Amino acid sequence: MNSKTTLQLTLFLSILFSFNSNAQVKDLKKWINTPTNERTSMEEQAFSTKNLSKKEAKQAIALLTKDKQTAMLKNYETQWKERELKFDKFKMPFYYQAFGEQPSDGRSLFISLHGGGGAPARVNDGQYKNQKHLYDATMKNLEGIYLAARAPTDSWDLWHQSHIDDFLNIIIQMAVIKENVNPNKVYILGYSAGGDGLYQLAPRMADRWAAASMMAGHPGDASAQNLRNTPFAIHVGNLDKAYNRNNLAKEWGKKLDKLEADNPGHYKHDVHTPETGHWMKLKDAIALPWIQKFKRNPVPNKITWQQDNRYHTSFSWLQTPKDLIKKSGKIEAVYSRNSNEINILENYSSNTQLSINDAMLNLNKPVTIKYQGKEIYKGKLKRSILNIYNTLKNKGDANLAFPTVVSVVNNQNILQ
Repeated sequence: MNSKTTLQLTLFLSILFSFNSNAQVKDLKKWINTPTNERTSMEEQAFSTKNLSKKEAKQAIALLTKDKQTAMLKNYETQWKERELKFDKFKMPFYYQAFGEQPSDGRSLFISLHGGGGAPARVNDGQYKNQKHLYDATMKNLEGIYLAARAPTDSWDLWHQSHIDDFLNIIIQMAVIKENVNPNKVYILGYSAGGDGLYQLAPRMADRWAAASMMAGHPGDASAQNLRNTPFAIHVGNLDKAYNRNNLAKEWGKKLDKLEADNPGHYKHDVHTPETGHWMKLKDAIALPWIQKFKRNPVPNKITWQQDNRYHTSFSWLQTPKDLIKKSGKIEAVYSRNSNEINILENYSSNTQLSINDAMLNLNKPVTIKYQGKEIYKGKLKRSILNIYNTLKNKGDANLAFPTVVSVVNNQNILQ
């Protein structure tokens, strides 16, 4: 085959691929424009599994993100307006106000969890009322949406029961839609019982936070492992001896010191133990400007993901089926754009999905996948609308939409 013929064939295949990709996006638009009650499932659509170009994947992410937001508005816009969300059998009242001018890259969001805990409803209502304006003086010098939520229950663990994660997922998505919040500038903080919850929620939902701050709480059985890429502040009065809060705060500080020393540039933290009791007289308010210094990287090149007793099936660019999750199960993986590879360092699951987008690797070139340094796959990977749809389904975050998903089976085989 001469060079002229080769050039003609290359041009023909390029045009054909472009036509097919455009056809898929057109089919996606038709599917989106079909009323939701008349749609057949995405899995049944022939176009959903065909290969996409990088450009077409970007278009599909934008279309499917908008479609997900439309569905969120249908389900939650009235609840948002009434300032009370409903999930399962639970209700979560909330209050928010905006501070400062909106930046060009979108608003910050501060989610603030009140104290109280195992107490009568009137006590927790009072704590919620207090939390609404607790940091007003500080927020007046910052930018962002400050949102205080009322826990759905009055139990001691009111802020780290399983349904809290679902409510926070709704809050983040609705704040992005209704208040133009940048999903890479979402912060969470909590005081007392809210601090108890914060110790748990910050690690188990670490892929959603730009940074977090724990005030006057107790860590319980929480692990700091997942905070590799999530800066974490601790503020506890040195005289706050109940439940050993003061000493446990210092212990956590030492844990984070070691993690940061062993992983330079990661596990950033800021620990303060002022000479106060449980009420810190707003000395903890310095946490808000500190956490706002950071932005989330939704696809950090190295991830440590350890399961809590509230299971999650995805964490940044890693996924695993719910029925294979084990409490305290740990997956650690790293990718390199320079070598166009992913290396799985530790993996308890017999089926782990690697979700990949074009910000991580060059998907137009062969990708290498390794387990503990040993190559288990090298080749081209496909992008598809179905992968984008599935990875957007729960979190609705375009930054966590992945056109390529591969399954690592028994740390040996790769399935697309």
